[in-house]
Amino acid sequence: MTNDFYCDEVLNGKTQVEKVYETENVLAYYHTRPFYQVHIVAIPKKHIPSLTTIEDHELLLELMGVVQKVPSKIEEEHGACRVITNLGAYQDSKHLHWHIVYGKKV
Repeated sequence: MTNDFYCDEVLNGKTQVEKVYETENVLAYYHTRPFYQVHIVAIPKKHIPSLTTIEDHELLLELMGVVQKVPSKIEEEHGACRVITNLGAYQDSKHLHWHIVYGKKV
């Protein structure tokens, strides 16, 4: 097993998720173990190790479009949110992903 929860579990259907937004190449869903009151993850459906390794600029634009739309809705509903991505040792799962979060840690 690789260190890629998103390919190994989510995209293979082993872990069921509640979808928030989906395009042909991108999936945003509620985190399976949320750290915040609202915790959404946005991922490319294709394996990309991290933000610094992506070479498919069309996919990056599609992903960023989702990372713009989902937080817009959270900001509209709650007045604020954070958008976070991690790199290197901070990145537990080696698959590019964005956390869209609001509220206090749970």
